[in-house]
Amino acid sequence: MRYEQRHGQKKKRFWKPFLTVLLLLFVSIAAYSYIQYRQGVNQSLEKIGNKEKVEYKFSGKKDQYGGTNILLLGSDARGDENSRADMIMIAHYNEDKGTYKLTSIMRDSYVEIPGHGKHKINRAFLEGGPELMRQTIKENFDIDLQYYAIVDFEGFVQLIDEAFPEGVEIDVEKRMEKYIGVTLEPGVQRLDGKHLLGYVRFRQDAVGDFGRVERQQKVVSKVAGELSSIEMLPKLPKLIGVVQPFVNTNVNTGDMISMAMDFVKGGRGTIETLRIPVKNGYTDARVSGDGLVLQLDLEKNKQALHEFIQK
Repeated sequence: MRYEQRHGQKKKRFWKPFLTVLLLLFVSIAAYSYIQYRQGVNQSLEKIGNKEKVEYKFSGKKDQYGGTNILLLGSDARGDENSRADMIMIAHYNEDKGTYKLTSIMRDSYVEIPGHGKHKINRAFLEGGPELMRQTIKENFDIDLQYYAIVDFEGFVQLIDEAFPEGVEIDVEKRMEKYIGVTLEPGVQRLDGKHLLGYVRFRQDAVGDFGRVERQQKVVSKVAGELSSIEMLPKLPKLIGVVQPFVNTNVNTGDMISMAMDFVKGGRGTIETLRIPVKNGYTDARVSGDGLVLQLDLEKNKQALHEFIQK
């Protein structure tokens, strides 16, 4: 037998068991992830029951820079079409650049809502769900959104309690209790899900919604940083399962897990944030029917958003 033939046979004998082991490893990881995911889903369903979710039309696509933007809407109504969005964020994910960013749009921003005239932006969800909110953001800021996720705040509580049994360390800057269902004393402390939710929802002080948006971004960045540790990687499928019953989204579970895994594996402990309106990009105004609003300098805010996404 020629040397080349013997050498080729040895290579084949080596690769066959190696590929078999690799395949078994892949199947085992996939099975583990699915089992963990289902455990998380069942755990939440035991608490809330299997509630039917509203199905929304959403005509989204990638933005002009090749990024994936996810419209994040926070609500207490679990998909109730008669509610306004209590939290409006855009999660920016660019796979080629490996970047994750977050933009918060203040709910009192006074903008043109297609077919409804000028109102506070959170009214768009009330009038037409996530699709009208997508159209509103596109018309005012010229950014496309590919996906949406409406998050019941109870899902946030369950996520925190599952991921961080000892709580999340936060420096509470003042006493907080009005309209948040809990009482928080100032100082560095570890907050469970219920108290952390109270912290990000508080706005009964001099800075009002500006302070709340700042706290929301602070907590999202903090939680994302802790979730990005390699120790959290095995927990991700179950955590996504825990949250899934509380989220109405058009992102499929596979893509959700893939993006989460990519975030953790990339070691991206920090998320860049932006607030709309930007500093000196608005004036306070009072409008009949809407009350106090934030009158935006649209061009200034649009430019800031585009520069933030591109960099």
